[in-house]
Amino acid sequence: MNRTPTCVVAALALLVFSEAGVFGQTHAQPPASLDHVMDQLAAVRRFTEVAISPDGKRVAWVEFLQEKTKAPSPVSAISVLDLSSPSATARRVTGGKGTAARVEHDLAWSPDGHRLAFLSDREKPGQFQLYVAAAGETSGRKVTNLTGSLAKPRWSPDGKVLALLFSENAPRTPGPLEPRTPDTGVVEEHVYEQRLITVELASGRIRSISPADLYVYEYDWSPDGNSFVATAAHGAGDNNWWFAQLYTIAVASGETHSILTPSLQIAEPRWSPDGKSIAFIGGLMSDEDITGGDIFIVPATGGEPRNVTAGMKASASWLAWLPTSNHILFTEHSDGASGIATVDPANGQVATLWSGSESIEAKAEPLSFSPSLSLSREGQTVAVIRHSFDHPPEVWAGSIGDWKQLTHANANIHPNWGEATSLHWTSDGMNVQGWLLYPHSYNPNRRYPLVVVVHGGPAWATRPAWPDTFFAWTVLSHAGYFVLFPNPRGSYGQGETFTQANVKDFGHGDLRDILAGVDEVVKTLPVDTDRIGITGWSYGGYMTMWAVTQTNRFQAAVAGAGVANWQSYYGQNGIDQWMIPYFGASVYDDPAVYAHSSPITFIKNVKTPTLILVGERDSECPVPQSYEFWHALKTLGVKTQLVIYPNEGHVIAQSEHRRDIIRRMVGWFNEHLKQSQE
Repeated sequence: MNRTPTCVVAALALLVFSEAGVFGQTHAQPPASLDHVMDQLAAVRRFTEVAISPDGKRVAWVEFLQEKTKAPSPVSAISVLDLSSPSATARRVTGGKGTAARVEHDLAWSPDGHRLAFLSDREKPGQFQLYVAAAGETSGRKVTNLTGSLAKPRWSPDGKVLALLFSENAPRTPGPLEPRTPDTGVVEEHVYEQRLITVELASGRIRSISPADLYVYEYDWSPDGNSFVATAAHGAGDNNWWFAQLYTIAVASGETHSILTPSLQIAEPRWSPDGKSIAFIGGLMSDEDITGGDIFIVPATGGEPRNVTAGMKASASWLAWLPTSNHILFTEHSDGASGIATVDPANGQVATLWSGSESIEAKAEPLSFSPSLSLSREGQTVAVIRHSFDHPPEVWAGSIGDWKQLTHANANIHPNWGEATSLHWTSDGMNVQGWLLYPHSYNPNRRYPLVVVVHGGPAWATRPAWPDTFFAWTVLSHAGYFVLFPNPRGSYGQGETFTQANVKDFGHGDLRDILAGVDEVVKTLPVDTDRIGITGWSYGGYMTMWAVTQTNRFQAAVAGAGVANWQSYYGQNGIDQWMIPYFGASVYDDPAVYAHSSPITFIKNVKTPTLILVGERDSECPVPQSYEFWHALKTLGVKTQLVIYPNEGHVIAQSEHRRDIIRRMVGWFNEHLKQSQE
C-alpha cells in the first residue's frame, strides 16, 4: 500500500524554497575544510552485517562499497574468514561467477557451518535471489528464480530446507524507510503480503507456508523443524506492525494459530531449546527494527506472557536462548551505552556480562539501530561490528568481552571531532542521560556555541557511534560547536517506564528533559547562551519544530523530516498505526490530544530562523508536514528555508544529497549562531 500525501511537491531536481519563495542557496558558506571532513567520512569502510558459523569456525561479513567505489547504485561484498587457521586471510564470496558490481547481504550459515546462504542481485539489479556457497567456494549456486522482495533466509535444524520471507511482485523493498511509490489515477490500497516460504535444497521445490492474507515480519524455526513462530499481522506490512500478533505456523500444513495478542509491540521471537516456550521482546517501540523493551516468555501453545525482566533499568534489543543453561542471552540499550547480559527465566535474575561506551551490531544497516550479536551454537563465541565516537567500525569475534579484531580496514581513519563524555541530569525527578561532544581543538578559555541534536524515534537512543554520512552531526564539533545528544523520556536505556513516559504527552516532558540538559552543560562549561541551536531528524525533526514554538532559547534550528501538525499528519503518512499507542486513540476519536502536541497549534510563538529538510518520497514524515511548517514561518515573517530531496525516502540515500544536508546544516548554524565572528 502506498498513499500520496494530500499535498505533493514534485521534484525533478533538488528544490530549495526560501522565505521569499525563490530558489537559492543558504547565504552562509561552511568552513573550507568541511569537504575534507566529508571526504574522510565517506572514506570509512562500512560493515553492515556479520555472521558467525554455528560451530564457531568461520565468520562472514558484508562490506558496503557505494561511497568507496562512487558507483551509481549501491554495491556490497561478502567476505569469509576461517578462524581455525591463524594464517588464514579473508576470501571474497559472491553469487555466480565474475566480478560485476552487485548487492549481496542477508547472511545465514547452515547448522553444520559448511554452507553459507545469502541474497544477491547479480543477475538483475534490485531483484534478489537466494544463493548458497559451500565452505571454501568463492561463488554461490543460485537456488531461486522469484520475482519480488526476498529477506531473512534461515536454515531448518536439519539443514535440508531454507526459509525466506517473500513479497511476490512487490514494487519496492518493503519498509516505511524506503521511498514511497507515487500514486496516480484512482488510488487504491494494494497489499503485497510478505509470506513465509521454504526452499528444499535437494529438489529446488518452493512452498508457500503462511496464509496469503498474513504479513510476516519475523520468524524462528522450532527445534524439531516442524513449526515456525512468527510476528505477523493482517493487512499492509508497513502500517500494521504496531499490532502484530504472535503466531505458530505448521511447516507441513501451513496451519496457523495466534498464541498471543500483545498490548504493545513485539519483536525477536525465539523458540526455547526444549520447544515448550517462546521468548520475545515487548514494549513501546516507535519503528519496526528499532527494538527495545522487556523480555517475555509465553508457552508455545499460547497463554499469559510472563515478564522476566520487569523493572530492568535498560531496554533489551536482541535475544537468543543458551542451550547449555536454558538462560537467555540478550543485548541492551543501557544508560546511553551498549550491554550484554543473561536472564534466568525461572527467577528473573539478570547478570551483566559486558557493557561499553560503544555500539555493537550484527546488522548495522540502514542506520545503527540496536545492539545485537551473531552467536555460535554453543553460545560462547560471538561476532560483532564494533564502533564508537573514537573508533570507526571493524569486525570482531571471540568470547564476550574478549573479542579479537578480524578486520583493520579503517586503521588509518581518526576522528575529526572533539572528546565525547556521558552526562547525567535530573528532570521532573527522573534520571536523564546524554552525550556531549566537545568542540574540536577545545580551549577552555573560549566561549563556544552549542547545538542540541535530538535522536529519531522517540523509542531509540543515541549511543557512542562512528557517524555515517547521513546527517553527520559530528561535523558540528569540527566546526567549533559543543554538541549535546540528549536521551530524554521516551528513549531506550532507562527501562520501560521511562520509555513510556511521553505517552499522551509528546513534546512536553521530553522538551523539559532536553532544556534541563542544556542547563547542565551551560552550568559547567563555557557555552555562549546567546548561541544555542537545535536540530534532529524524524522525531528529532518534530522536536526541533516543537521546541521553537515553546521557547526562544534556540537562536537557530534545522528540522529534518519533522512533523508540524499531528492532526493532518494522521491522514498523510503511511504508518498511522504507530500513533495509537502514543496518543491513546485515533485522531478522529481524540483530536485534542493531537493538537496538544502539534507545533502548528503554537506556531505564532516562533521567532527562531529554521531550515527545513525532507525527502520527496518520505512515507513516515511526508513532505506536506515540512511544507506546512515552512509556509507558516514564511507567512509570519520568520526566516526559513525548505529543501526537498528528490526520490528520497525517510532515510536519505544518495551521497550528493547527504553532503548537501551537511553543508546546509553547518552553513545555517554558522550564519545564525555567528560562528564566523569568533
